[in-house]
Parts: sequence; C-alpha cells; structure tokens
Amino acid sequence: MSHASLSALIWSVADLLRGDYKPSEYGRVILPFTVLRRLDCVLAPTKAQVLAKKAECEAQGLNPEPFLARITGVPFANTASLDLARLMGDQDHIGPNLTAYIQGFSTPVRDIFERFRFAEQTDRLQKAGLLYQVTERFAGFDLNPTVVSNHDMGLAFEELIRKFAEISNETAGEHFTPRDVIKLMVNLLFIEDSDILTPGNPAVRTIYDPTAGTGGMLSVAGEHLLAHNPASRLTMFGQELNDESYAICKADMLIKGQDVRNIVPGNTLSEDGHPTQKFDYMLSNPPFGVEWKKVEKEIRREHEQMGHAGRFGPGLPRISDGSLLFLLHLLSKMRPAKDGGSRIGIVLNGSPLFTGGAGSGESEIRRHVLENDLVEAIIALPTDMFFNTGIATYVWILSNRKPEARRGLVQLIDGSALWQKMRKSLGSKRKEMGEDDIAAVTRLFGDAAEADLATVTDPAGKMTRVVVRAGEAPTPAPEGGKVKIAPLSRIFRTQVFGYRSITVERPLRDAAGKVVLGQKGKAKGKMQPDPALRDTENVPLDQDIADYMAREVLPHAPDAWVDDEKTRVGYEIPFNRFFYVFEPPRPLAEIDADLKQVTDRIRAMLEGLAA
Repeated sequence: MSHASLSALIWSVADLLRGDYKPSEYGRVILPFTVLRRLDCVLAPTKAQVLAKKAECEAQGLNPEPFLARITGVPFANTASLDLARLMGDQDHIGPNLTAYIQGFSTPVRDIFERFRFAEQTDRLQKAGLLYQVTERFAGFDLNPTVVSNHDMGLAFEELIRKFAEISNETAGEHFTPRDVIKLMVNLLFIEDSDILTPGNPAVRTIYDPTAGTGGMLSVAGEHLLAHNPASRLTMFGQELNDESYAICKADMLIKGQDVRNIVPGNTLSEDGHPTQKFDYMLSNPPFGVEWKKVEKEIRREHEQMGHAGRFGPGLPRISDGSLLFLLHLLSKMRPAKDGGSRIGIVLNGSPLFTGGAGSGESEIRRHVLENDLVEAIIALPTDMFFNTGIATYVWILSNRKPEARRGLVQLIDGSALWQKMRKSLGSKRKEMGEDDIAAVTRLFGDAAEADLATVTDPAGKMTRVVVRAGEAPTPAPEGGKVKIAPLSRIFRTQVFGYRSITVERPLRDAAGKVVLGQKGKAKGKMQPDPALRDTENVPLDQDIADYMAREVLPHAPDAWVDDEKTRVGYEIPFNRFFYVFEPPRPLAEIDADLKQVTDRIRAMLEGLAA
C-alpha cells in the first residue's frame, strides 16, 4: 500500500467523528491514535520478553528501563500488560484500560500523549460513545514495521499532518510551513554539498530547526537527502513552543526512527533547549512581526552580560519584531569553519532587509552578517505563499563556509514572479511554486549565475516565462506579441549594502545674519551648528565623504560641514531597488483614445436610459 493510500485509510476514521467533532479537530484524535497504533505494532514482537524482564528486574530491585530498550531495539518500551488487541476484549472498561496502557510507555513517549492532551480527547470520545469504535478501528490497521517501513510510515504521517493543517487553515501558518517553500529551502541548503548527496557515501550530518512546528522542515530535508543518497543519515534536532505542534513533531520523529530526546519544548529565545550543540544545517520559519516583550528581560540580560559570547551580541531589534533574534540564535549554533562550518536557511519578511537606520539594532545585525561574509543569497518569494499571511517574504541562505567563488559576494534572486495559481486557496495561500519554478531558482543559486526573466506574451494573450542567463541571446518577441524583460538574479559585493550616515551641519546666525561662534571649552572660536538646518546624508561605503560633500552638498550650501563624531556605519538591503524596472507611461494620444471610447460608451448608456 502506498503512503498516500495508507494516510487516506487512516483519515477515514474522520467518518466516525463527523458531527461530534468539527473538521478542524479531527487531527487531535487521528494523529495521536496513529502514533499509538504504530508504537503498539513496533513493540508487539517483544511484548512478552519485556514483561518478563520487567518482573525479573523488579524482583532484583533494578531499574528495568535500560534493559528493556535492548530488548525492543528502539529507545522506548511499554510495561503495561495491555495492548490495543487486549483492549478490544473489555468494551465496558475501555477508558481506564486505555489510560493504563498509555501510562505503561517510557517517559519520552508519555510526554507526546500528554502534549496532545490525549486524555481530554479520550474522555470526550467516551462521553460521545465513540471511544471503543475509534480504538477498534485503529486496532485494525496493520502498521507493523515489516508491513510499513519507517520511511513509508513517516510519509503517511506527514500526509496526515498536512490534511490536518489544511482543514484548520485559519491557524495552519502557526505550525505548518507550505511544502513548496520548504522544498526550495532544502534544495538551496544542500546544493553546494556534493559529498553528502553522492550515492553510496555514508555521510552523517545534523540538522536543526529552532521553530520546528510540526517538523515539516526536518522531514523534507531527510526525504530530500535519502532520495539522492540512501546511505546518508540526518540526525534531527528541534525546539517548539506550541504544545500540540511539539507533540506532532516529536511523534513524527519517533515514527521516523529519530531520537525524540533531540526534540525539546519551550521558547527558543529565552530557554535554549540545545545550549551546547552546534549543527551542520539549520532551517527556520520564525513567526513574522511578533513582539518579544514576554522574554525581553532574559534576552536583554544575555545581550548585556555576555555580549558576543552569547547569542545576541551584535544587537537587538525593535521590540515589535523578534524575527532577527532567531537569525542570531542560528548563527550562534554554527560549527566553526575549521570544523566544517554550517549552512542556514531562514524565512523572513521584508522588514529585516531595511528597517532601522545606522546604529540601530537591525542595522548592526545586518552589519554583522555582511561584514563577516555570512550571507550567500536572499530570494524573494511570491506573495500569498503562506497560510496566514499574504505579505512579501524572503529566504535568506547564510554560511560560514562559502565556496571560493562566492567570497565577498551576495546573490539576490527575485522569484516573486515564479508561481502558479493553486486550484483551491488554503487560508491566505493562493499561490505555489511549481517544480520548474523551484528548479530554476535552485540552478541559478547553484551556478551563482546572473539572469533576466523574459515574460513572453503571444497574440492570444498566453504568457510564458523564460530564464535568460547573462551572455545568452535575449528572447525575441513573437509576431504580434510582446516580450517583457525584468532582472531575475543579480550578484553584488557586500560593500554595496553599506553606507555611512553623516550629519551635515550649517552655521547658526544671529539676528543680524552673523555666524555665532562658541565662547567656551572645545567649542570656543568654532562655528556653532543650527539645529533647524541640520540634515543627514547616507554616503555609500565605496565613496569618499569629502568627494560626496563637494559633489552633492557644497554646491547648494557652501557653508556646510560634517560633524565627524556623529558619523555612523549602517547596512540595508533595498531589495526592490535592485530589481526595479522603469516602465514609461503610454503615449498621451493612446490614453486620450481610451478615454474617448469610455466616455462615448457612457454617453450611449445614458441616452438609452433617457429614451
């Protein structure tokens, strides 16, 4: 049975829930029961041995846990005398027996069901008279590892998670990142690492998501790697704040054979769940525009007391948007370059690109990543790509082991036009990137290539998009059609994004128009600045301030000067400016003709009404 068929079979349990549960609540029953049945099947062959060993250890006064894991072959066991098959034999006591069975699991597994609030759901099912029917239905699914492999079970569980997220699309964006976005990020993360993708190479790498949600990013990364190199292995780590999402993620990792101790609960910013760990790869889709006031005290303490020895040394963003704090957190998890380095993919909204002037927390964070040559590329995604927001979003790819050809460079790719309309909208998600769109961006990034996007319109109005790389012949317009060229990929030196913010002063004058001079201290004998005439100018880093003043300021204000003590270095990435294409307005005669046609039509309609 394919994983799609298996997930459809399991989801059919929703037929029993209809009426007593809202569709958006089906997953709260189906997901934990799926985990329970899978674990039940995994442990079935060794059940008798586990119970015998437990009795033996207890008789000797020993803790049975270490011995049981050796018997089961997995890092968990169940010491209850019950299993799902035995539960079916006592319909009158299904509720307490099911609770006793859950309590028999090892602590990490019990934690999953506690976070699912499974006891609340079983009570609700019991009151609705459905608990026995639902349990019986799941007991009939053969999820034994000899029938359904870890890989297929993982894919089926992912499909169930996706169904749950899509049905509850009003909150899906809080814990579920669309698959097309994840696939693009994973492609970009791995494309430069040919060794781990080479078939037969038994590479082992670590991957981490500090905002793991339901574990989608970790799962897609694992699937991508296995598809290219089945001999490789990704050890997955994550942290998640939301209890339900954490439970789903931990359950997914358990089903896939990962060590669930690597998935921890809690707020990543205030309580780092992996304080000593460094990782090879990192992925994250932190919440957009969410304030960090709740954890401000802990973050400011770390920033002030630990500086660059902590996570937030470079600076702190404004309190209203903490997304850059997650970027700093990921940077702190990078392996040193001499130990192999790390690569990061993170989704951010437009604000981190340009918010904050020179000297602000945001600017200092951008300065840190650019001056340390950590940014490889930034890719603009189409709008309406996420379940809970339609705003512009960007994928940042960062690394402290850039290939030689990328040193000192940043690639910007405008993928906002590479999308196709979805057949059915899911919340705010109305667009998706198709396989060809993802492949086009991946190739441009992998080749570090500059390119334009030619949008060709034929006489019938049908549009096609063609990627034209630098040096290739431009795409000709079809007869009777037209072609529009827009920049798609551009590469810049990191200094392009830096500037010095200079304060330009002009002299204070008295009522007679005479320049006022200072009378005391350092200001004695010097012209005093007039605050009302004070101005600031941003001078690109690659330009000399004196030359800039001579060219841009002094011809208009010959008495102006720069207060050097107030000069600040800033960084911003004005993404849209680099991809702006001027479109001249239509000829006036053409506009007049259109207006005349409209007014004539209105006049005819009015005359018809008056007749």
